[in-house]
Amino acid sequence: MASGTGSTEDRSYTERLTRLGGARWKQVLDVQAPYRWNLRRHLGGRTVLDVGCGIGRNLQHLDPSSVGVDHNAESVGLCREAGLRAITTDELESSEEMIPGRFDALLAAHLLEHLPEGAAADVLRPYLRFLAPGARLVFICPQQRGFRSDATHTVYFDDDLLARTMREIGGEVVDQSSFPFPRAAGPWFTYNEFVTVGRLADRR
Repeated sequence: MASGTGSTEDRSYTERLTRLGGARWKQVLDVQAPYRWNLRRHLGGRTVLDVGCGIGRNLQHLDPSSVGVDHNAESVGLCREAGLRAITTDELESSEEMIPGRFDALLAAHLLEHLPEGAAADVLRPYLRFLAPGARLVFICPQQRGFRSDATHTVYFDDDLLARTMREIGGEVVDQSSFPFPRAAGPWFTYNEFVTVGRLADRR
């Protein structure tokens, strides 16, 4: 399944993320509560490299030592305004935050489905040098309804494709799940997610 038009690099995409995340009904119901719990369950207490951090929706709930990376300078600016550690992809080589082996986890949440077909492993590999041996890897992607909800989505990542991507970057799959509801909810619930957790092989 593939589609995708539009860009995640410009101001309009940042504005869209901000508008969707700030919807009043989402604030009243605290719809992010179960997702925060799941994020902390997998990554709590770890120094995380959040690749494709966007406006910091996940980054704000990770350990304060964590760092977000995004190619959208507007989104990174909002992260910094909120007091989060974030850099653009252009700053990757020059940032003092990026020390080889510093991070003991990598998060790619709602990133892979935006990339060109076949590009996921190549996009992730440059970040591996910043991970400690045995680092935890967490990939999160939308299921069917969520995939169709955004014109910038390009490739549909299910459990099989997520597992393949994990292996392509030298990781081993530890767990795969559907969250917050079972897989059957994917066609009708926009926010049902595939969650793949892995471990980076010790490269020493």
